[in-house]
Amino acid sequence: MPKSSNQKMKLLYLLKILTEQSDEEHCLSAQALIEALGAYGIKAERKSIYDDIAQLIDFGYDIVLVKAKTGGGYYLAGREFELAELKLLVETVQASRFLTLKKSRELIAKIERLASKADAGQLQRQVYVANRIKTANESIYYIVDDIHRAIQNNEQISFQYLEWNLEKELVPRKDGKIYRVSPWALTCKDENYYLIAHDGESDNIKHFRVDKMGHIEVLTNIRREGAELFKQFDIAAYANKTFGMFGGKEEVVTLEFENRLIGVVMDRFGKEVSIRRRDEEHFSVRVQVALSGQFYGWMTGLGAGARISAPENVVNEYCDYVRQVLNAYR
Repeated sequence: MPKSSNQKMKLLYLLKILTEQSDEEHCLSAQALIEALGAYGIKAERKSIYDDIAQLIDFGYDIVLVKAKTGGGYYLAGREFELAELKLLVETVQASRFLTLKKSRELIAKIERLASKADAGQLQRQVYVANRIKTANESIYYIVDDIHRAIQNNEQISFQYLEWNLEKELVPRKDGKIYRVSPWALTCKDENYYLIAHDGESDNIKHFRVDKMGHIEVLTNIRREGAELFKQFDIAAYANKTFGMFGGKEEVVTLEFENRLIGVVMDRFGKEVSIRRRDEEHFSVRVQVALSGQFYGWMTGLGAGARISAPENVVNEYCDYVRQVLNAYR
């Protein structure tokens, strides 16, 4: 009887079976492997199975033989990722707002294929993507890829910046204005993905929500600008002082807090922030922030336990902000 066309790929199918169907809790006997190969139209005998397993081990695969009267057999022990690591990856994909629902599910399905079917079942049980808030921009994969390519090739990009309208549609801002910038970095902040770039028009550093970028084009052979500005640029410091990634005039401010809010301050400004004790119940910090409604809103959200103490112009601006909010309810 002539061999099937799959017979030449016997080793590959054997590895596929071990990868998908075996783990420490699910060993496959030689007979089980023979039957699994048969499902692919491949004939095998016990001796050939032993020889094939030996070849895979010689090649570097960590295949373990468990000897037992019942339940013994082979399983693939060495995998690229442990189950705990795959669970972490799935959770990260779930939590990423800049990934669409469709892309999240596609990525999670690929992550599941890195585990055995039994372990993949555990991954599936922890998937709760449907009600997470996700971006609506399906092109984000390709936008990120284009940005990375432009950074690698030291080239500028152009794009339209999008915003929501009342019909719940993402439409171009400023009548479809084409933005042209020099991309330098990508960063995550407040569950969103941002491009940090040099804007040649204003000769300044600006940031853009990646999921709000559309019709991106890499400007081949047009060199990036802003190298001098980015030589000493600290992305983490920039993100920390830019509340909600809303830009504004930068200013060094003194903030006072009740001691109970130390964790909130550390989470926002990091461990390197200088803490000064004011009295038994209060401390203060001096930090550089971008003055914006987002910053003032953050301070207001902390209630009476937080206050801006200096400089006076910022204190007055914050008081005006609070009064405007109160006036909206009168």
